[in-house]
Amino acid sequence: MESHNDTRVSEFLLLGFSQLPQLQPLLYGLFLSMYLLTVLGNLLIILAAISDPRLHTPMYFFLSNLSLVDIGFTSTTIPKMLLNLHTHSRAVSYAGCVAQMFFFLLFAGLDNFLLVVMAYDRFVAICHPLRYAAIVGPWRCSLLVLGSWVTSALNSSLQSFVFAHLSFCSDVEVPHFFCEPNQVVHLACSDTFLINVLMDCAAGLLGGSSLAGILYSYSRIVSSIRAMSSAQGRYKAFSTCASHLSVVSLFYGTILGVYLSSTVAQDPHSTATASVMYSVVTPMLNPFIYSLRNKDLKRALRTLLQRNTKRAALP
Repeated sequence: MESHNDTRVSEFLLLGFSQLPQLQPLLYGLFLSMYLLTVLGNLLIILAAISDPRLHTPMYFFLSNLSLVDIGFTSTTIPKMLLNLHTHSRAVSYAGCVAQMFFFLLFAGLDNFLLVVMAYDRFVAICHPLRYAAIVGPWRCSLLVLGSWVTSALNSSLQSFVFAHLSFCSDVEVPHFFCEPNQVVHLACSDTFLINVLMDCAAGLLGGSSLAGILYSYSRIVSSIRAMSSAQGRYKAFSTCASHLSVVSLFYGTILGVYLSSTVAQDPHSTATASVMYSVVTPMLNPFIYSLRNKDLKRALRTLLQRNTKRAALP
């Protein structure tokens, strides 16, 4: 690439899903509804876990952190897309794009790590119930969450630092609804070997080791459940981790679907559509999955809503 074409761009253009004017109001209404549902649902989970003393346990502490991360995850991408749809603009500044990639990587990594931590919590609760309180105490819970934040922040900071030093040519159209790291890297004119190595290592080491940890935890959980003599005990043990297993399947299943669709189809627009599943749909469904069969959480949510309703009714 000639050096005179190698410039520091001031902005990128997010192509989104469709440029047809008649579809813009539909997309705006759809994603606004999904975003509001995501924020409201996850915020209710956090408030219920805080307000009910019976939910002051490690499992709900981790769930509250996951809900907070899911709010941050969707808030990284959806508000900007809604603003662009509303103003009929596709532009995002260079600094805004780098910041969006940083927070996307941060919250995606946190989602990944917290799912591992929650799998570990279920493993200890089912395989070592008598030592559960001693193993998963408040101090260790805080360290696990803090370690997740620090590790994810270091990873996103390192990748964003390398992103910020890439040079781009005149073609700065990102075929996505946000600054998705892989799509942005493909637009670079400078050497992308280092950032590609970083992304591959992060996906392999952080993502692969996290998935391996979850699979190991559930292999031990299944072995413990099969060893139980009581059918009621087996059902109770399985029901305590069914919601988490559903969220894990949804999160990693959609990410795998995005990877396979990008590999087979080689169509950036189909990849953008598939990315909606793990970046928007999964955070929106998580509160429903965790509260659907959880009696304690449903009771806490009912109490919270009734209390607020009574306060609103007071003169």
